[in-house]
Amino acid sequence: MTEKSKPRVAEVVVVEGWRDKAAVDRAVRADVAVTGGTAVSPGLIGFLRRVSRERGVIVFTDPDPMGEWIRRRIAGKVPGCKHAFLSPEEATDGRDVGIEHANPASIARALVAVRTETLDRPWAISWEEMIEAGLAGSGGASDRRANVARRLGIGYGNAKAFWKRVNILGVAREEFWAAVRACEGGTDRG
Repeated sequence: MTEKSKPRVAEVVVVEGWRDKAAVDRAVRADVAVTGGTAVSPGLIGFLRRVSRERGVIVFTDPDPMGEWIRRRIAGKVPGCKHAFLSPEEATDGRDVGIEHANPASIARALVAVRTETLDRPWAISWEEMIEAGLAGSGGASDRRANVARRLGIGYGNAKAFWKRVNILGVAREEFWAAVRACEGGTDRG
């Protein structure tokens, strides 16, 4: 892929490490900030706040518990973050999980399909709908959540974390139910 044929990402992409940056550089044309793992410094947060106001920030961390911790830390301190996600299956070399192991097409797709955090609108999906969809409180809910998360491109979480993420990232009720129906064991509701 030539440099000019790569998609251009206007926002600054935040990744955990230098290998993640190299993987993003292979996939898209973007400015990339590196956290250095869990070392999310006050200087980096200040920089990201400024960039967020001017260009926007996309948080693109590994699909693992440490990546989620870094994502929450940045999002809690930098309002209006956008989020890009890869599933663990897309970001593995068979031994380890991380953005650096994903193929360029998956990275480009994830960075195009970003979701913006919004805390100022009412939640679209109720807890009762989570239960009705079989995504909480039943056998196999974890696997169903993983499948729906993959289809929505929002990253996996336990039932409570997934429910919050669906709502904070602005997944519409119709999109939610379409993803549930498309996954095995979905509930037909619109």
